[in-house]
Amino acid sequence: MTTDTGTTAETMLDVLGAGGPHPDHADALMLYGRFVGAWEGRVIVTRRDGSSREESCEVLFGWVLEGRAVQDVWIGPARADRGEPGRDTRRDMYGTTIRVYDPEHDAWQVTWIEPGSQTCQHMTGGRRGADIVQEYRDDDGALWQWIFTDITPDAFRWIARESSDDGASWLVRNEFFLRRRP
Repeated sequence: MTTDTGTTAETMLDVLGAGGPHPDHADALMLYGRFVGAWEGRVIVTRRDGSSREESCEVLFGWVLEGRAVQDVWIGPARADRGEPGRDTRRDMYGTTIRVYDPEHDAWQVTWIEPGSQTCQHMTGGRRGADIVQEYRDDDGALWQWIFTDITPDAFRWIARESSDDGASWLVRNEFFLRRRP
């Protein structure tokens, strides 16, 4: 974009993005940084009544805020599958997560925002063995975990599960099966 003074103006997206992790905590930032890129796959959503639906999905991760954070966009169904005329769009997902490393506590502060469902969740996360686990409590006091598991360079599974008995039992609500786009 060129301004009326003839100089090139930056957009918000120009200054939001970053080329890689900030050097201050580059190793720690790679916990989520390894996902930077584009992913595609399937999601299974299980409703409270036990019924479920499966659809396409896509997720894009990128470095933001001088490489001090990782941001992603989760889309379901995938953009290519949203064109069906007369389709019910009330359950569509198009949200973003910002993940910021907290070196003082060696943990991650994670915020998910999904405007279509008016959802905003703040959680903490970190490594647990080979997995990444993020946790929060919802307004009803249920414990939620969002888990990255079965992680390889080209695939991972992501699970959202809920417990009303402080983790004694779990109900899987969402399960994503993702592979890196070539």
